[in-house]
Amino acid sequence: MKGRIVKALSGFYYVKHGEAVYESRARGVFKKQGITPLVGDECEFEITHEGDMEAFVTKIYPRKNSFIRPPIANVDTLCIVVSAGKPAPAPGVIDRLLVMAEEADTHAMLCVNKIDEADEETLAMLEDTYSDIYPLVRISARTGEGKEELIAALGSERTAFAGASGVGKSTIVNMLKPSGGAETGELSDKTGRGKNTTRHVETFELDGGGVVYDTPGFTSFEIPGKEEADLQFMFPEMRPLIGQCRFDDCRHLKEPGCVVTEAVENGQIKRSRYESYVSQLEDIRKNNSY
Repeated sequence: MKGRIVKALSGFYYVKHGEAVYESRARGVFKKQGITPLVGDECEFEITHEGDMEAFVTKIYPRKNSFIRPPIANVDTLCIVVSAGKPAPAPGVIDRLLVMAEEADTHAMLCVNKIDEADEETLAMLEDTYSDIYPLVRISARTGEGKEELIAALGSERTAFAGASGVGKSTIVNMLKPSGGAETGELSDKTGRGKNTTRHVETFELDGGGVVYDTPGFTSFEIPGKEEADLQFMFPEMRPLIGQCRFDDCRHLKEPGCVVTEAVENGQIKRSRYESYVSQLEDIRKNNSY
């Protein structure tokens, strides 16, 4: 039988077939093949106990894409959720998530939550930095403001909400799917950061036909195998300039005749985005030196 993995928890994979969901284990052959089933995978499964809704996953179909953090597959859109209040947005984190989306060849968008408690300077910074590059939707998951705009932006695609703990990802999922029951929590009084209430990955189907992934907050990133020459292509505002520098192998650091650094100086490319590029390039070089 064919189904889709909609949840992973404690070594079990919950496979949906029609309206039924089967609690499943994965066959040992996956471990031998180096394959880990992921939420979002299309799969084949065998029912072992129909009455108890138990099964074994026997085959994983080829994926459109997959992510390490969060461990999900077959994503159409990565929606990066940031807070206009607390916790304060970290552009470096946002940019790393956007690079993940670009690398996986998914659409990317920003969802600015908590506009009901927004710091206007923060909101203006987010708009100024990102609205010309990626779709940006402003909402308050608490009050429901912007809900219809977000639903329209999501459409019928499979969307993963990603972002730091405490930005309101699960609250947004609950706003979109009240019957989903995504787990939510409060910010830490001490740090002002989220407490990472979501501990597993799960998908919820929306009434309009879309699917959303609820994922844990991000605390680290991996860039295995990425080549430094590829990073420039992950920044949409740099792509039109690639190939115009004096040197073909320009990495857009301190090389003479670099049109990218010139674009930074004249404001065509936002300085914070360029600084994120440099930081990620340094990480790639360190990673590839080992």
